Amino acid sequence: MSEPIRFYYRGAVHEVRDAAPTQTVLQHLREDLHCTGTKEGCAEGDCGACTVVLGSVVDGKLELKAVNSCIQLTPTLDGKALFTVEDLQQAGGALHPVQQALVECHGSQCGFCTPGFAMSLWGLYLKKEGQCASRKEIDDCLSGNLCRCTGYRPIIDAAQRMVELPKVEFDAASLAEQLEALKRDSLAVYSAHGQTFLAPRTLDELIQLRAANPSAVLLAGSTDVGLWVTKQMRDLGDIIYLGHVDALKMLQVGEGSIEIGAGVSLEDAYNALCQHYPNELGELRQRFASLPIRNAGTLGGNVANGSPIGDSMPWLIALGAQVLLCGAAGERVLALEDFYLDYMKKDLQPGEFVQAVRVPLPREDVRFRTYKLAKRFDQDISAVCAAFALRMDGEAVAEARIAFGGMAATPRRAAQAEAALNGRAWNEAALADAMSALARDYAPLSDMRASSEYRMKTAQNLLRRFWLETRNDAPLAADAVNAFAVSA
Repeated sequence: MSEPIRFYYRGAVHEVRDAAPTQTVLQHLREDLHCTGTKEGCAEGDCGACTVVLGSVVDGKLELKAVNSCIQLTPTLDGKALFTVEDLQQAGGALHPVQQALVECHGSQCGFCTPGFAMSLWGLYLKKEGQCASRKEIDDCLSGNLCRCTGYRPIIDAAQRMVELPKVEFDAASLAEQLEALKRDSLAVYSAHGQTFLAPRTLDELIQLRAANPSAVLLAGSTDVGLWVTKQMRDLGDIIYLGHVDALKMLQVGEGSIEIGAGVSLEDAYNALCQHYPNELGELRQRFASLPIRNAGTLGGNVANGSPIGDSMPWLIALGAQVLLCGAAGERVLALEDFYLDYMKKDLQPGEFVQAVRVPLPREDVRFRTYKLAKRFDQDISAVCAAFALRMDGEAVAEARIAFGGMAATPRRAAQAEAALNGRAWNEAALADAMSALARDYAPLSDMRASSEYRMKTAQNLLRRFWLETRNDAPLAADAVNAFAVSA
């Protein structure tokens, strides 16, 4: 029996009964609710014009996150709160400090992108509780919003100005209580237009549903699946939503590894990982998509999708990460490198799903780096993503693990280059042999992002950069390494 979608919206509980399970939140706002402040620009989560803020209760506390409404499906709103630019208006029609700051700093010209910027800034305003944000925090907050009129300086000025205006309070505790009342204790089933959206609450429910519906689409953050709907116009059929399974949101540090459930967001996963690998993963975290995408997407979904240009897999493989698979037949543990069989083909049995990813913690004898090359610094797909991990025995390489994205049909290790390093001193002669061996490991394609020649040359150069940063003698000065990176 179908149940309505229930979520908090404009001060009350809103119910949806007849929307298609693949209708996006943006479509519901504009077409059904006639709430047109939220705009459609790209319909793929790139431009940020459609940014909204979602609220949910996590461990008894309200959690607010900016996301792209153009790729989120309406049934995923169940039990949450939805805020749009219309919610910023204050009593008597007064502007919120976020809006007032955009006006005062001339942060809007054509205005099309402005609602999305306002909602991203509102999310930052609430997170910082009206306190000043650093320039890095502002840049990160706005990484998913594009403007083609004003440039970003006035908008950054507005982010700094908004906290200087009279503060507007937000009653998080009251909203958390209302959302707690909306929570469901067991499986929710929503059916409309010949499709069914299944939302289990427990791991056991998920296992049973997956066994009974092995061909159903598994939906986590919708940052990939959303594009199947908006760009490929695919008929998804039945959908199993993972977003309410608390067992998939566990993040645990154990003996020598950190285990990240498949439902943990990319933002939370990378924040946790950067506590252990701050220098090695810090820049990659910042450059991995935008904040709204990281808020919605999951590390487990990234791994399960297995795109050859995904940025998580190369460094996970280089570190020797494992993937935990679950199904009615029990659990399996695979080395992540063995999970990918061919282009977009994984070692998944019928009824299995990714339950978690297990990532090794840092070791004193392992030298590790990861690098991303793309046309833009922020929010761009990699041309090449490289990861290197060397386990050292004194000054010699005991074990080399090298993995690349963008160089083959799957994220894959460089077996020939590794062999050229194993058992040898980490010196320039070994480096030269490994660089040459990369040409035997990969035959990269040419596409809109890079030519085959560029990919091979830069892959070799990134290996050299890794040597410059981790060689046995005195490290190269940071400014020289950075200059090399630019030339590469």
